[in-house]
Amino acid sequence: MNAPAETRKFEAEVAQVLHLVTHSLYSHKEIFLRELISNASDACDKLRFESIAHPELLTGDGELHIDVSWDEVARTVTVRDNGIGMSRDEVVANIGTIASSGTRRFLEAMSGEQKADARLIGQFGVGFYSAFVVADKVTVVTRRADLPEGEGVKWESDGKGEYSLEPVDAPQRGTSVTLHLKADEDEFLKGWQLKSLIRKYSDHVAFPIRTPVEKDGQPTDEFESTNAASALWTKPKNEISDEDYIGFYKSLGHDFNDPLAWTHNRVEGSQSFTTLLYLPSQPPFDLMMGGRDERKGLKLYIKRVFIMDAAEELLPNYLRFVRGVVDADDLPLNVSREILQQNRNLERIKSACVKRVLDLIEKLARDEPEKFATFYKAFGNTLKEGVAEDGANRGRIAKLLRFASTGGQGSAQTVSLDDYIGRMAVGQDTIWYITADSYAAAAGSPQLEAFKAKGIEVLLMSDRIDEWMIGSLSEYEGKKLKSVAKGEVPLDEADKQKQEEATKAAEPLLTKLKELLGDRVGEVKVSARLTDSPSCLALSDYEMAPHLARLLREAGHDLPDAKPTLEVNPAHALVQRVTAEGDEAKAKDLSLLLLEQAEIAAGAQLPDPAAFVQRMNRLLLG
Repeated sequence: MNAPAETRKFEAEVAQVLHLVTHSLYSHKEIFLRELISNASDACDKLRFESIAHPELLTGDGELHIDVSWDEVARTVTVRDNGIGMSRDEVVANIGTIASSGTRRFLEAMSGEQKADARLIGQFGVGFYSAFVVADKVTVVTRRADLPEGEGVKWESDGKGEYSLEPVDAPQRGTSVTLHLKADEDEFLKGWQLKSLIRKYSDHVAFPIRTPVEKDGQPTDEFESTNAASALWTKPKNEISDEDYIGFYKSLGHDFNDPLAWTHNRVEGSQSFTTLLYLPSQPPFDLMMGGRDERKGLKLYIKRVFIMDAAEELLPNYLRFVRGVVDADDLPLNVSREILQQNRNLERIKSACVKRVLDLIEKLARDEPEKFATFYKAFGNTLKEGVAEDGANRGRIAKLLRFASTGGQGSAQTVSLDDYIGRMAVGQDTIWYITADSYAAAAGSPQLEAFKAKGIEVLLMSDRIDEWMIGSLSEYEGKKLKSVAKGEVPLDEADKQKQEEATKAAEPLLTKLKELLGDRVGEVKVSARLTDSPSCLALSDYEMAPHLARLLREAGHDLPDAKPTLEVNPAHALVQRVTAEGDEAKAKDLSLLLLEQAEIAAGAQLPDPAAFVQRMNRLLLG
């Protein structure tokens, strides 16, 4: 029995989306057509896939297509497909509610300074609601392909908080979306305008997008194909222009910007497949706001049959910003995701995709430095994940990394590991670096002082991922990477002798500091790192940097309390005051100040900031 007609309220988040869409989007209003055609294309893809196992779903209408028509008298535009269609429950789930957490981020983004940025539409699965930018009422009639004609569903809403649902007879499977245009949207009632938009945004949709043939300026009942309706990636490269590649990217990735670069390859042999992979020019929103678990943009086809979007099995997480298509000839069509993950042929395709992407990035770095700088600014931190995750390509990825440096130009991340090696002094066998939670903290660290004095370049790493990444990059091109804050500083024989003499002379001071600081420190030593500052922290080779430990604790992780090693500069006046101070309370304040300023410089969290302020005030007041 058909469910009765009813009126329902939109879920709260849908109401918010509709409000923002109808009141905040002023540019790119034509985006609605691209989004509705994209949804229709997805519906056709899904039916083609399901028909592999159930060919009867195509009975009576085997050619999948999308029709766009208009009626100037009724002031309507209709987008109809003969794809998979929806059941009543699917209509409620797909239009009446929004379960995606990405939509919440969409709402946050749209509520900020980007209110008029229509690029956000489509990237969070809310493209259908863009219809309300130009329409004051939308009517949807749909029937799922595996349901009888009497189980069609009609959905209708004016976008103001409610929608109606009622059962209808639907002789044709699929979905039609009819937009009742607002009074000032006459431009979308012109056939030439709609056809122009189809060619602009949807020319490379792989299904025919048909529009009525016009006679004497009026649409007829006869339809003709308006788009190219070909799988661009199947064409020979010499038949595809840059404009074609760019247009396909924009229709594929819901992006108004041109791609930064692309690579198109056909592999023939025992296993044949085609790849068309793009580097975006800026981070896609699912990368910026969704992170590693919400991926989209890399589509898997098998013999031009769409299998899945967001194909994680084709590229590792650290290349999740890549957009494009992979079309294989010889993967089994009835595979599930679990079987795909274990399929050897798929692993070979994945390896080929990784190689192509890294080749493309390397080509940018080598031949187009300005484009590479744009890429690295957008995706450098994401690429760094590959150092830890992709041991087979670790060296290639490391070669692409760029850092700020004491030998570079300010905070600009332009220095490669090869640049560093090319400037190393004769006999130097270590690439030195420091990690911190900001460029200023890294560049101003007292732990750099001895290295600067000796003219040794140090890489300045201040991105949050750097400390984690560098743990997997122990060497590069035969050179060890080592933190200036960890372990012992390398000394020549003359410096070693000076260090030993300084340590022996400072033994009473070191003993006094250790007694005054108690269990706040593990050890107190004379520093070989310092030339100007009074103190700094030193870590063991495997100890976590204090700024990273602070971030992890702030994120709720339990970490063991580590007792730092305090290194001091006996020649500094503040350290000498500790030696000369006869008042034990003042001496303790001074010693704690030495420790706490070293902790602050290293990015550690002070255990008692209020006590630090009181102590500082006491010392300033004498």
